[in-house]
Amino acid sequence: MADKQVVTKPAGRALLTAVENAQLRKDIPEIQSGDTVRLQVRVVEGNRERLQPFEGVVMRLRGGGVNQNFTVRRITHGVGVERTFLLHSPRIEKIEVLRHARVRRKQLYYLRGLTGKAARLKELRPMTSKEAAAKEAARAAKAASATNTNTSTSTSNADAMVSPGSANE
Repeated sequence: MADKQVVTKPAGRALLTAVENAQLRKDIPEIQSGDTVRLQVRVVEGNRERLQPFEGVVMRLRGGGVNQNFTVRRITHGVGVERTFLLHSPRIEKIEVLRHARVRRKQLYYLRGLTGKAARLKELRPMTSKEAAAKEAARAAKAASATNTNTSTSTSNADAMVSPGSANE
């Protein structure tokens, strides 16, 4: 009885990985906790199928690979509704990231106890092209001034080293 253990062979693991990778979706945006997302979910009613939007805040991300899932929370008519979706599910038609928020935790369970303005998250706004160019210019100027300071310091050190040597001769 003890000698009938199931041993996973490396070839079997490679086959399993290949099958899982074939199931992964490529059209999924980068989502994190605190993001506000709008999902288009396929709902089957009898013999008909329709798309139903679901918009809310991503409360948590879990798992990895094919089993990766995320929970979205929204408030509807004063009632909090949370749904957990598989990230690579064929039932999800589309995922749109509407806003990114600055959060300091990975799992936002504290939102369950908050309502109204208290449940707001600090929004991260993407930089415009002008802001990005200004930031890059400031970084380049800072780097240039740092290299000029280093070269002038090394030159003055070289002069200081030469001066005592020339005085001894």
